[in-house]
Amino acid sequence: MKWSIFKLLLAGGMTGMTLLPLCAQNDSIAPAVKERRWDKREHLRYDERWERLKPTHLKWQYAGGMGLNSVGVGWDYGRRCQWETDFQVGFLPAKYAEKFRLTFTVKQNYIPWSICFKEHWMAEPFYCGLYITTIAGDEFWKKEPGRYPNKYYNFSTKIRPYIFVGQRFGFSPRHDLVRHVSLFYELSTCELYLISKVTNKSLSMRDILRLSFGVKVQLFRDE
Repeated sequence: MKWSIFKLLLAGGMTGMTLLPLCAQNDSIAPAVKERRWDKREHLRYDERWERLKPTHLKWQYAGGMGLNSVGVGWDYGRRCQWETDFQVGFLPAKYAEKFRLTFTVKQNYIPWSICFKEHWMAEPFYCGLYITTIAGDEFWKKEPGRYPNKYYNFSTKIRPYIFVGQRFGFSPRHDLVRHVSLFYELSTCELYLISKVTNKSLSMRDILRLSFGVKVQLFRDE
């Protein structure tokens, strides 16, 4: 009787030792495959490395310190596509300057989460980032020209850094080329506005913030 009980305990112990690594393995895998039901962003998987150079989206933006209108391409990346890098070209009509101007902007966005509604609607309730804009023209300078007294203009008139926050709302059309279309708006400011606010208390937030809006078209729906 005692020998039978011993054999049962031994068999049970061996079975538990066999199952333990499997349970531990499953527990370690579970967090990696766990997904947020309300955040369904997915990065495209390209077969060839060179295909990763393809832009993942197009953008048009009105205002924002990068010209009256600007257009460009961008790439999203990261585990949940939470990062975006954009390159945009804008223009400033002659009636807003001495003559027609071109602007060039490199923009970095961080989108911490995305919320999906049903099948075709989504929202990105908060995102932020920074961008650097430069304007074409020999009369603009990176460093202060020698004709001015030392530190008379202690800033660059050619390059302008901005920070911003924004929101996006979009939908997914039934189209093979377009994954979804988003409308967005942003509030931005640059270093000159921030310095002016610190040195001049009479300025309000409305004086230093700039509103812009635009459209983002996400490309290449997954098959």
